[in-house]
Amino acid sequence: METKQNPISIFILDVSNSTAEDMGDELTVYLDGMVKWITIWTKNNGPVKVKHRAGDEIIFVGNGYSTAYIIAFYVSRFWKYRNHKPYFGLSFGDIDRNLEEVDIETWIHPLIKQARYANDLLKQEQNRPPFKFELDQFYLGDRNIPVLYNQFRYEFETLFNTILQLQHTLIKDQTNIQELVCSLYLILQQQKAVGELLGKTAPTISSHFKKGKSEEVLRTFHELVNVLNSLQKNTFQGIAGNPMETAERLHDSIRSHLKDNINMLLIN
Repeated sequence: METKQNPISIFILDVSNSTAEDMGDELTVYLDGMVKWITIWTKNNGPVKVKHRAGDEIIFVGNGYSTAYIIAFYVSRFWKYRNHKPYFGLSFGDIDRNLEEVDIETWIHPLIKQARYANDLLKQEQNRPPFKFELDQFYLGDRNIPVLYNQFRYEFETLFNTILQLQHTLIKDQTNIQELVCSLYLILQQQKAVGELLGKTAPTISSHFKKGKSEEVLRTFHELVNVLNSLQKNTFQGIAGNPMETAERLHDSIRSHLKDNINMLLIN
């Protein structure tokens, strides 16, 4: 009997300096709220598992290779606490069971271990980027399928993490207003709309957008998502649906919810 494989992605979110400044209780409330937001974003995107646990940690497991990175990127762009930024250990691959059956409190799987390991590696870095992939067990369940990406897991991991490091360098150099313009453009998709929201002229927004390298930051995000979707599509050849369409629905869901809560984001 053939075993069905399901594509998933995982992130483990941790918070920098979470024990400093007596922030524990406030961060706990914030992380609980973030779990609620992620649940809203993904309600029409297939089964997901998301839980706040271990004080300052969120674990997320969702269908699709790109899902975890998409959500992690949006969360990182609108995170409230500048002195307590999140970082995400990421992994993706295939499981031989339905995600609905998984209890993430007790689930032991190589993909969980990979995400945990990536998170631990980030924890040790001084100039810590927000994202890191670990693909040591990047594999297909059916070894008879000729397209075995596990043959190139080191190369994929190196390329992904190099791009993410470059992305981090660009983001780190953004001023607060450049960062805000970039993030609002991610939601509103128009510089004019960003200007109207912030009460600034179109040339001013354009200047912040260009000087903050926002186009390059967002391009790296979208291209990584495209690569992850392409890997999934080629792996499953349509069996698991169209990952590009699924990812776009997720983008639309997140943007719609963030637009409805835009004033909360501007408090930053």
